[in-house]
Amino acid sequence: MTNPSQASHLVAVIGAGAAGLFAARELAEKGVRVVLFNRDIKPGGLAEYGIYPAKYRLKEGLRCQFRQIIDMENVTYYGNVTICQGGDLTLDELRQLGFQALLVTVGAQATKWLGLPGEDLRRVYHAKDVVYHYNDLPPYSQRDYPIGKRVALIGVGNVMMDIARYLIQVRRVDEVIAIARRGPAEIKFDKNELQAVGANLDADALDEEIDRAAALMQSLGQNPQSIKDFVHTAISNATPCDSPTRLRLRFLLSPNRILGDEGGTVKGLQVEHNTLVLKNGEVKARGLGTYETLDVDTVIFAIGDRVDEKIGLPVEGNEYVKSPTPRYPVEGDSYEVFDPKTGLPVEGVFVAGWSRNASEGLVGIARKDGVRGARAILQYLSNLPPANDARMVKIIPRIKTMGKAVITKADLKRLEEVEQAQALARGLPEFKFSTNEEMLSAIREGAFDSTHR
Repeated sequence: MTNPSQASHLVAVIGAGAAGLFAARELAEKGVRVVLFNRDIKPGGLAEYGIYPAKYRLKEGLRCQFRQIIDMENVTYYGNVTICQGGDLTLDELRQLGFQALLVTVGAQATKWLGLPGEDLRRVYHAKDVVYHYNDLPPYSQRDYPIGKRVALIGVGNVMMDIARYLIQVRRVDEVIAIARRGPAEIKFDKNELQAVGANLDADALDEEIDRAAALMQSLGQNPQSIKDFVHTAISNATPCDSPTRLRLRFLLSPNRILGDEGGTVKGLQVEHNTLVLKNGEVKARGLGTYETLDVDTVIFAIGDRVDEKIGLPVEGNEYVKSPTPRYPVEGDSYEVFDPKTGLPVEGVFVAGWSRNASEGLVGIARKDGVRGARAILQYLSNLPPANDARMVKIIPRIKTMGKAVITKADLKRLEEVEQAQALARGLPEFKFSTNEEMLSAIREGAFDSTHR
């Protein structure tokens, strides 16, 4: 840490995705000394490992901002460190080491399932695992994810579209069927995502789906033609693609059961037909009790995530519990962790980003929420004296006792230099090591033998 004699508050930010990084910047700019703990070697979180690999300009723009944050004088970075029960450190230990406040921004690391029969079959995946795999996040990058020829994607958001793009352009499967519980007006993907796969979208089949739901949509005040116009405008500007994959969108269907063959592999997906009802001003899906079976051999759920209970915070539903009556609200929202057993806030512990609101929004939303979480902490710190020198340096010897490689700012710079050199040598727009071992070797040696891959 720099300038340990300078009086300031001391805060640990757990998680170096967009929310954690922009929170760190907000705190550091206000004179707070920040230590960023990151599970991964590289910072960025979903901004690094969740955005589709071909979006080079977007990813590099974000990386540039992240570098500037990590290079700030008041920010210390420790990567390859797990903060959880049974991990390298726990939240309780961080408090004992002298941190005056903790901001948890680890995202929604656990998977969200529907509890359907057949979810344990082979070729049933959660979207996050597949996304991490093709984005080269260890250890997902080292796992095998067999994909068949006919894939059902559950969900109709941007994540579904990214996976469809991967299945179309990289895996080149025969067919991708995206399944939505509700109607065409409730699609969550944006125009740019649709344009990336529009060349493979069966537009005629989509028009038939919209026509099938048109009367129901109109009864709810929805405009079927506006959805058609949105889709066809995107298709007219679609990126050319030579993949033979057919992409279909199906609406008003809820997965009911995944069917398997004798070997325990997916052979079909049973879905229930839905209608739409207006409940408390919101459009909801309601099952009709009629079913059909889709001929698919792979099922991928893109239905959001849930937080990880191993972090050691109270969990309710898919999220950590926030105080219903926050002492330090920001724009009316609560960032303070709350313990339902005691009926009290967990003193000095805050959440932001997907840790506060699981699977909510993209990088821009996470950035905004991280800044707000930092502002809640600044209110909390205003009632505390600055940390003394002993607190400021206490973490360093603890890091040295971990018996593992802990990544620092200097290490990140060395790794980036090696990866940039590899990209240049290979004639690629970017190069990324897919294992921790390769990254650690590159950091140690300052070079990498491409014959290892």
